Amino acid sequence: MRIGEILWADEAIAGPAQALAGLEPGPWAILIGPEGGWSEAERGRFATVPGVTRMALGPRILRADTAAVAAITLWQAALGDWNA
Repeated sequence: MRIGEILWADEAIAGPAQALAGLEPGPWAILIGPEGGWSEAERGRFATVPGVTRMALGPRILRADTAAVAAITLWQAALGDWNA
């Protein structure tokens, strides 16, 4: 039984916001980094946790409140919430 999945917004991923594919409905958590970004130790820990999906939010550094909205938007689009 899966308890849930985690989307990890990692500012170290360069490039455009990525379209998330293959996400399953269910409980999700979204990790948004602290001001100044994730430490290398945090990045290393998250990379080894099962159920963590690393995601890019685009080439710009976003404030935490804006990053949360961007991440939720990508998550909703991936789950088909906005399909017509």
